[in-house]
Amino acid sequence: MTPLGLHHIMGPNHHYGPGPWVSKMSRADWTSTYYHKADSLGIGFDRTVTGSNALAQYPDSIRNQWQDPLKCDPKYLLWFHHLSWDYKVFGNIPLWTLLCIKYDDGLSFTKDFRKSWRNLKDQIDPERFKHVSMLLDRQVHEAELWHHSCILYFQTFSKRPIPSGIDVGKKPLEYYMKMEYPYAPGIRPRW
Repeated sequence: MTPLGLHHIMGPNHHYGPGPWVSKMSRADWTSTYYHKADSLGIGFDRTVTGSNALAQYPDSIRNQWQDPLKCDPKYLLWFHHLSWDYKVFGNIPLWTLLCIKYDDGLSFTKDFRKSWRNLKDQIDPERFKHVSMLLDRQVHEAELWHHSCILYFQTFSKRPIPSGIDVGKKPLEYYMKMEYPYAPGIRPRW
């Protein structure tokens, strides 16, 4: 969901499904596009002195570290910096490539977790095993939605090819953009 510090990129009116394209809400700071600032030049929210200067609220030791993208912890990188799609992370990995890898890692982790659970079948009572298996199947499905939709969406700005070995399925971005989540946790029925 939130690789390299990307946050608040979920669908409108809930915090459930992917929605990095959400750009119309009653407040700009309730939109996904406000937080990721993806454009043809790069991605991320510049919170340094050249941007919103939100880093000024942090102690000097943290501010001085996070002000410099080379010293910023990668898990906060795009929270504090708007960087070029070709910006080299870890010295030689283009940001676009690393972003795709991070989404892919998340999906792989979820699939691996489900596989580990399946290997425990003989050690778990059938009812519990089935219940957790169903939840993990759903989690893999959700991870695929986030993975595919976010990579396809951000590719519209990066204009870079999807790195070799990363599969985004066969559905176009428009498929994901039309998805609705009327029963997402926390959503009350509107009658």
